[in-house]
Amino acid sequence: MYQATYQKQYRQQDVMSASPLRLVIMTYDLAIRSCEKQDFAKAVKTISALRDTLDFNYPEVSTGLFRLYQWCLDCVRKGDYSSAIGTLTELRNAWATTEQTLVARQSNLNTTPAYATSLGNILR
Repeated sequence: MYQATYQKQYRQQDVMSASPLRLVIMTYDLAIRSCEKQDFAKAVKTISALRDTLDFNYPEVSTGLFRLYQWCLDCVRKGDYSSAIGTLTELRNAWATTEQTLVARQSNLNTTPAYATSLGNILR
């Protein structure tokens, strides 16, 4: 009982501290798990959440994703969970790669060049 409570608290804290990109990836994870368990209601709800949060200010990307999400929903409604899992997994991996790229860029931006450190030592 205590373990379930701690897991729930951890999940809540994980969600509350996540970046928007991380939340998208977490939503994909939930959608994939729901399809693996063939949980119709949760799969539809989660894929619909991905679809409903699309930003149509970027129509080329959002329209393509909208169609993919609709196709995944159609697969789930037909009971073809494996096709939905395949598509959702590919999309999730693309978002995860994007996240890794952004994190790498951030760490490169936060790295102080060697000359800056040397200059800082001279000025002290």
